[in-house]
Amino acid sequence: MHAITDIDCTRDTLLDGRVMLTQPRNGYRAAVDPVLLAAAIAARPGDRVLDLGCGVGAAALCLMARVPGLDLVGLEIQPHLAGLARVNAEANGQAGFQVEEGSAAQPLHRLGSFDHVITNPPYVAQGRGTAPPTGSKALAHMEGELALEGWISAAARRLRPKGVLTVIHRADRLDELLAALAARGLGEVRIRPVWPRASEAAGRVVVSGRKGSRAPLALLPGLVLHQGDGGYTAEAEAILRHAGVFE
Repeated sequence: MHAITDIDCTRDTLLDGRVMLTQPRNGYRAAVDPVLLAAAIAARPGDRVLDLGCGVGAAALCLMARVPGLDLVGLEIQPHLAGLARVNAEANGQAGFQVEEGSAAQPLHRLGSFDHVITNPPYVAQGRGTAPPTGSKALAHMEGELALEGWISAAARRLRPKGVLTVIHRADRLDELLAALAARGLGEVRIRPVWPRASEAAGRVVVSGRKGSRAPLALLPGLVLHQGDGGYTAEAEAILRHAGVFE
């Protein structure tokens, strides 16, 4: 286990400086995905939120920068990332962000129940792909103790009745994600595609489901990230720089 002071870190910002983020220079680094995840959460002040696999706290802190007064718990299996999430909570003045060390594969009864669970699970299925060279990044990207269905199951168990689970994942695993939501009784599913460019296939999807709802699925307007010249679209700028939300 590394002490926080032993980790080579960079100090970055998200949301055009609204969120300050200390994160490892090598290994998993927060980028666009946690910001998009936070932008899809219809949380209200006073809601209780769980960030399952919170890393250094990027999604949680982006959400808290937009919605004040949240009671937010982050669960992270890697102790050095959990430690950095605590550092980031303090640096951003977010005393309501409590970070716990632990695995989503273990019983999470001690955490209680939540109005929202948000998560950015490992993207690469068990037995597929090549693991990144660093162990920390491999844990963030490659499924380990839990496959996607198990991850969704763990998240759904922590939801209150009518609570909402919101996930960002690879678009090519949407079928697995929808099956996992249905198996756990999450309805009122909302799907938002994210396209790298208007001419390309979606690379990510942001998907939510409500516990115990039987409302039908809806495919909502998505987001195109980049213009032809490589710059962000106006819609992406509104989310990534100005703490906007998905319309």
